Amino acid sequence: MGTVKRFEDLRCWQMARVLTAKAYTMSRQGELSKDYDTRSQFRSAALSVMNNIAEGFGRYSNRDFIRFLDYAAGSCTEVKSMTYLLHDLRYFPEEVIIEFQNEIEEVKASVLALVKYLRNKENAG
Repeated sequence: MGTVKRFEDLRCWQMARVLTAKAYTMSRQGELSKDYDTRSQFRSAALSVMNNIAEGFGRYSNRDFIRFLDYAAGSCTEVKSMTYLLHDLRYFPEEVIIEFQNEIEEVKASVLALVKYLRNKENAG
């Protein structure tokens, strides 16, 4: 990984940004748009992914950055958990849910790859 000077350059943040936008778009559709509590939590969890990546990047140590990346990965899991409720309530077709779950897993994998890189860098130094 080359030197990254801005959080916007992080692949995991870019992916999380797309995921968040998709969650917001989904939340404006159908029954979810009227379920204010679920809609709000769904948006908040998705937004937390990208914001924790950015916030961690702005910290002064890799250790702090890793902690916030762990939060971002946890938020990915929260968003995925919520997709099961969206499916159970029949807010979206199963295909849409599965596609979104796959995107969540890709973001989480990217976040965890960065965590692994930072931990290896920390252990080598």
